[in-house]
Amino acid sequence: MPRSKNKAASHRRRKAVMQKAKGYYGARSKVYTAAKNSVEKGLTHAYKDRKTKKRVFRSLWIVRINAAARMNDISYSQLINALKKKSIDINRKTLADLAYNNMEAFNEIVKFATA
Repeated sequence: MPRSKNKAASHRRRKAVMQKAKGYYGARSKVYTAAKNSVEKGLTHAYKDRKTKKRVFRSLWIVRINAAARMNDISYSQLINALKKKSIDINRKTLADLAYNNMEAFNEIVKFATA
């Protein structure tokens, strides 16, 4: 009995990998095995960096909040603690945006939390 190769599915798989490798340099965009390795590694980095992006942004928000809080003579940790004690549920992204774009509103929040 002859061996079945399933050419249609194999071709579709290879075509999908080569499509994802478009724009890569040299053999990475032309040779299937090189393209497969590059695409696989690229997808791994993409998955990992979607997680890293969240960490990086959170640290940026904390830096912005800390800088604005210190202008009001309070540290970041003291501000967050004061907000928790007053049961003010405002996330760091929003606080950082206020600190960056609307300093007056941020100052009011700090005054309310520390009063």
